Amino acid sequence: MYKHILIATDGSELATKGLDHGLKLAKLAGASVIIVTVTDVWASSALAAAGPATIAEYENAMNEAVDDILKEASKMAEDSGVEYKTLHIPNRYAADAIIETAQGQGADLIVMASHGRRGFRKLILGSQTTEVLQSSTVPVLVVR
Repeated sequence: MYKHILIATDGSELATKGLDHGLKLAKLAGASVIIVTVTDVWASSALAAAGPATIAEYENAMNEAVDDILKEASKMAEDSGVEYKTLHIPNRYAADAIIETAQGQGADLIVMASHGRRGFRKLILGSQTTEVLQSSTVPVLVVR
């Protein structure tokens, strides 16, 4: 039924449960996955007034966080034996990026958690999940 599953993650505990669930489903279905993490557009622009040093420090910290998230997701995917690739989408609203990526990559299912982190490491939110559910033409599985 499913051949290509997009799994959205922000590295939070709940998102990791969603990742695990999506990988298990992919394994059962014989599907490949694309694991996506999105960094929000407002997070980068919010520091513009603070100066170049602060922006560079922030971007370095954000890139490190994204690398950690995708490294852990890759390990989980490798351990599950599922064919996968990872993708970081910077400076976008999560819902838009997830929907566009799912359509562009030919995903036939989106798997995501009902909410993620807030604050500095805010990558996916419950409100973003709601937007994906309302706007996606691709079926969405929400993990709680």
